[in-house]
Amino acid sequence: MVSGYNHNIVYKGVAFHIQTEDSGIRNPLITTLLYRGGSIIASKKTDYSDIIMAEMLEKVVEDLMKEQHKDMLRRLKSGEFDSRIVPAPEVASPQQTSLASPTSSQDPPPAPHPSEQEKHSRPEKTLDEIIFDYLASTKD
Repeated sequence: MVSGYNHNIVYKGVAFHIQTEDSGIRNPLITTLLYRGGSIIASKKTDYSDIIMAEMLEKVVEDLMKEQHKDMLRRLKSGEFDSRIVPAPEVASPQQTSLASPTSSQDPPPAPHPSEQEKHSRPEKTLDEIIFDYLASTKD
């Protein structure tokens, strides 16, 4: 019997953890949680008490868990949670605050552009992104 599935994944530069667990036959519930930095940002629960007497229950529950886990991966990749993953605005340190002039309206300096060599030396996708795409695209 599979106790659960756990995956760490980087999506849009942000680390996530997806966890799917079965609560067991006494509490027939499959729970999938999507974490960002230790906080739950999404969850899905499936009650399977209606099939508790099914033949090959362990296999059926394992398949349900796998599909629910993959569904959370797909939902993340589809952008469903993008509004919840926007990086929090940076808070100025007391040192920065005291140095800043209240009447100063200067824009921060622009971020440096990567050199042509850096652009070509970086892979288009990270290994995490490639694995994430594969897991999200499989149907079984």
